Amino acid sequence: MKKKTYAVFGLGRYGMAVARELVDNGMEVIAVDDNQDTVNDAAVYLPVCKCADVTDAEVIEKLGIAEIDMVIICMAGNLEASVMAVTLCKEAGVKTVIAKCANEMHQKILQRVGADKVVFPENESGIRLAKNLLSSGFIDMISLSKEVSIVEITVRDEWVGKNLIELNLRKKHGLNIVAIKCDGEVNVNVNPEMPLDKAMTLIVITNTAKLASI
Repeated sequence: MKKKTYAVFGLGRYGMAVARELVDNGMEVIAVDDNQDTVNDAAVYLPVCKCADVTDAEVIEKLGIAEIDMVIICMAGNLEASVMAVTLCKEAGVKTVIAKCANEMHQKILQRVGADKVVFPENESGIRLAKNLLSSGFIDMISLSKEVSIVEITVRDEWVGKNLIELNLRKKHGLNIVAIKCDGEVNVNVNPEMPLDKAMTLIVITNTAKLASI
């Protein structure tokens, strides 16, 4: 399976946390900031680090953002720049754009111009966001410790119609299914012979180190 590629715009504390967590888990990341000193400091930790103005359409083109799977915009202190970056990324064809915002009004504006998800930094740490992005299908994750997490994950297309015995997710992916959520209800008495449906959400306990490979 081809690895997802990421771009992180804005290398303040939040942006650096997102970028470093993704890089530390082996992801391909383009990190961008418009301050050269910030870029120089970040380059110690991030293999691909650029000083550029992401509100410029030509810069977006030169950086090859159109080929990136997901862009995380971490410039909540500058709404105008965030709006321009979201707009240019969506125009370039980026499938998923996530933007950090400062308040609910900014959230509405960023959603209006095309952001697929808007996060409040006080509610979601950069590290937690990065961990949630590391595996497609993640809905949410809560760390129980450095080694263990509870994760909500959607049912993959190739799992639909198969039961847990057939899939053997514990052996193949280290996923211990503790409950299944469907139609707003959580069932902890999981029937291992019940075929999975796309509308279901699996609640699992897993080793955090295995998340990137799920």
